[in-house]
Amino acid sequence: MTALPRNVPASTDLRGVRWLRSSHSTGANNCVETAQPGSGPGAGLLAVRDSKNPAGPALLFSTGSWTGFVTAI
Repeated sequence: MTALPRNVPASTDLRGVRWLRSSHSTGANNCVETAQPGSGPGAGLLAVRDSKNPAGPALLFSTGSWTGFVTAI
């Protein structure tokens, strides 16, 4: 069994994905953005990145793990 990747070194490696930001976010650009890559690195996982650094790394989560995290906080 191959281990799932934990991150993508640069969010630019996830070309063509649509990054989403919470509607509760302010114009201060101080939140996270999420995307669901359909192919390539992170396919089938949820990518999360810092909105202040869109070319920086993205963390990859299973949808269940991300839902559990958001529910817990």
